[in-house]
This record gives sequence, structure tokens and C-alpha cells, in this order.
Amino acid sequence: MTPRIAICGSQVPFVSGGAELLYGTLRDELCRRGFEAEIVTLPFSWRSREALLQSAFAWRLVDLQEAGGRPVDLVIATRFPSYLVRHRRKVVWLIHQLRQAYELLGTPYSDFADTPEDRRTVAMIRGMDRRALGEARALFAISGNTAARLARFNGLEATPLHPPPPLGDRYRQEAHGEAVFTAGRLDPMKRFDLLLRALARTKHPVRAVVAGEGPERERLLALAAELGVAPRVELPGRLDEEELLGRYARALAVFYAPFDEDYGYVTVEAFRSARPVVTTADAGGVLEFVADGENGFVLPPADLDGLAAAFDRLWEDRALARRLGAAGRERTAALTWNRVVAALTAGL
Repeated sequence: MTPRIAICGSQVPFVSGGAELLYGTLRDELCRRGFEAEIVTLPFSWRSREALLQSAFAWRLVDLQEAGGRPVDLVIATRFPSYLVRHRRKVVWLIHQLRQAYELLGTPYSDFADTPEDRRTVAMIRGMDRRALGEARALFAISGNTAARLARFNGLEATPLHPPPPLGDRYRQEAHGEAVFTAGRLDPMKRFDLLLRALARTKHPVRAVVAGEGPERERLLALAAELGVAPRVELPGRLDEEELLGRYARALAVFYAPFDEDYGYVTVEAFRSARPVVTTADAGGVLEFVADGENGFVLPPADLDGLAAAFDRLWEDRALARRLGAAGRERTAALTWNRVVAALTAGL
């Protein structure tokens, strides 16, 4: 009988990003290989500490031992709090935990304060994580960065298992254009403002295209106007697949410098399109692929002049851009769904 696999993931209603891409692509790849796979999500809310904990406890109550009178043979849990699900055969492919309760604690990116209530909530989250993740028959992480956090904070070892980019073999390369491209949710942690600030310091009329939706859109538009680069900045919103592929293919380079990113599809999508990547030394999982001077440039986040100089250098030397991009394409060639599916389903 065809093995049945439930992919478990939390989701904020009406919000879609890299995690949702991973769920869908994993389901499709499992089905292509003869499995029966379905995505199971529960809504996640952090409007209050009580709502956050209720979102987590809800997963503990989910029964996925069977569905429709047939057993579910495997669950693959992903990000917090979906891995709290109980199952006799649970595998975790960890996207990330609730980062605000871990490495982001005490930074501007976490809303947990040093109060008795928040300290109790953080302790509860960490306790739930240790127990639920420790139940897994196999524990994988989408990057070495995510695995390192798990070892540091929870004392658990996970095997890095990088996801291939979601559009498979459809990425292509064309002539290098005049725009630095980037994509993602317009959120403060993605730090797209660094791109605009560096753009204001370039010698050449380099343009920037920032694709995506999110709460930072108006602030980025205002910043572009303030810096005097608005005519060179485009925020086209969310792109369909063909437009996204074209933007990568025609880019001068790709900029991707979020703060301590879990993984970052943008990096591997850029490399599959043979585009060099410009990033920062604190970008987390991005640095598992980008090597300074080999397939892109890595600068300190505060070095806006250095970022601008990297863009200018690629503008002036398209042969360099091609060479770095080709090296990036080679760097990601080993990322395959055959490897991912084999690892996740090894216990069946």
C-alpha cells in the first residue's frame, strides 16, 4: 500500500513565505516519488502570550495516527510549534524554532522583555522544544545555522539537509543587466534598507529591484525618496513564477543580507540563475553558500561604502559577474530532492 505522509507546519493566516514554499514543494516531490503526501497546518498567533502557548498546545492534541480509516505512516514536522505533534514515527526537518525566545532574545527583533511573565513563557517554550524535538526518530535542519542553534540552546544534534530551490530546473541565465535584485517578505529582519543605503553611495547608476510584500514597504519607499534614489528603486510586489525567474536571470547581481537567516531561498535561487550574491558577515545560513571573492562578496553590515563598491565593481566588470555567478551555480549543483526525500523517508 502507498505510504502516507503528513507534512506538519504552522502558518499565520494570509501570510505566505519561504516556509509555505517548502511545504508545497516537499509535498509535490514526495508525490512524484510515489508517496501519498498531504500538508497539515494549524494557525499560529502571537497576539498575546496566552495565544502563543495555545497555538503550541494545539499541536499536542492533534491525532495523525490515522486519517479516513487508514494509518498515517510518517509525519514530517517543520517549524515551531508543529513539531509538538505526537506520532509513533515523527521526523523533524527543522526550519526554525521561535527565534524570539532563543538567539533573538534581548535584540530589537524580539518582543520578549525581561519580566516574570516573559521569563516563564520563554522557559515553557524551551522546555516544550526539548521534549518534542527529542521525540523525533530523526532530526534534520534546513541549514547548518539552524542545526547550530539547536545544539547551542537545546543540546540536540540535527543533520543539515539543505532544501533545493523551489522552481527546480527552471532557473536560467541571461545577460547581466543594470539592476541588483532581491526578494522576500518586506520585514525589518530582511534588512533591505541596507541595499537602498548602499545604492545611494554607488558611482554608477545601479538600480535595485526589491520584490515582495510586507509591513516595511512604505518605509522602504520613504527611505528611497529620502536618499534621493527613488528613480532607481522598484518595489514590484509579489512576482509570479515567470517574472521571478526573469528578474533573477537578468539581474546584475543579487543582494541578500538578512540578519542571521535560517537558510534563505534567495541565495540558492540566485546561484541557480548564475548571479553573484552580495551579502553581509552576519547573514547566517546565507554564508553556507556565499564565499567572498569566489561566488560573491561578503561585507560587514555597517560597511555601506563596501557594499556600494561591490555593486560598482560588478557594474564595471561584467566578466567578473559572470565568473562569480558560474561559481555559484556550481556550488548549488549538489542540492537535489532525491537526497532530501531519501533522508526524510529512510525510516519507512
